[in-house]
Amino acid sequence: MAMNHSIRRLASALAAAFLSCSVWAQGEGADFAATLGKLPAAHAPQATQVLMLGATRAGKRLVAVGDRGLVILSDDDGKTYRQARTVPTRATLTAVWAADASHFFAVGHWGVILASADAGETWTLQRSDFSADQPLFSVWFKDARHGVAAGLFSLLLVTSNGGTTWDPVKMPAPLNNKGDLNLYKLFPGVDGDVWLAAEQGMVYRSKDLGQSWTAFPTGAKGTFWAGAVLPNGTVVVGGLTGRVMLSDDQGKTWHESESGTKSSITDMMAIPDVGLFAVALDGISLLSLDGGHTFRTAQLTDQRPLTALALKSDGKVAAYSQNGVVNDLIMPSAVAGK
Repeated sequence: MAMNHSIRRLASALAAAFLSCSVWAQGEGADFAATLGKLPAAHAPQATQVLMLGATRAGKRLVAVGDRGLVILSDDDGKTYRQARTVPTRATLTAVWAADASHFFAVGHWGVILASADAGETWTLQRSDFSADQPLFSVWFKDARHGVAAGLFSLLLVTSNGGTTWDPVKMPAPLNNKGDLNLYKLFPGVDGDVWLAAEQGMVYRSKDLGQSWTAFPTGAKGTFWAGAVLPNGTVVVGGLTGRVMLSDDQGKTWHESESGTKSSITDMMAIPDVGLFAVALDGISLLSLDGGHTFRTAQLTDQRPLTALALKSDGKVAAYSQNGVVNDLIMPSAVAGK
């Protein structure tokens, strides 16, 4: 099937992470890619300029993860960064989550799951499968013990012991019976539940820490790569070609919002006392001030693909891209006429 322009840019920008295939496996051979995945991450002199795919914050510490096992840390709200001291893999990392101020978890290609008990300074390998590159795309923890990881071909894993063991969970069968769906983004609800954005317009919710899931078809047919739940419980998901779907009744019904862009949305989050903020390919940022119904947009002049977000301790946004840390992010509310 031919890929449209947005998907081509996505494949380039995100190291094929969201398209379920490894750049290494395509360009350098699967065996070589697996060998690299088993090696510890190397020191990168220009670490802040490398592809980043996930970010999180606990306290004043920002942690971002990306290409070839790179993990960078900041303790000054993103003014300066340094690499983590030890990371036991060069597999591309796709997501990271802070369970509390000390315990961080990251996931990536080859089914890798990493854990840190010292706020991201050092990491240990909890899980991997180098027999086949079945990436994990997202991770979420309710606390330091209970977590969920999701990825390619309905790969869904849960832990109740901080990742000492990870157990597979069978997802509900796709409504069209055309095989497993790729699961892209875990995000928390307002009552201890967790939501999951997937392909084919599907969204899922779990009320028991990932042990069972309810499927919510949105009526859309594309892929969702991002999601957030607003303080009032409104659920918003976004993804391919800028499509945003919103539910005011916990997933029972959905309607499409006016995103103002056709650029594929890669991450979104609620900013307290501000609104819903998202980023997309082509350097697009989006801000909704009405609960996700409509959005204002802005664009970086170089149109570099934006890939990940985290909320700084001062309430401002830390953003990341194909080229690493973003220092010139434009908030759409500051753009006249948008």
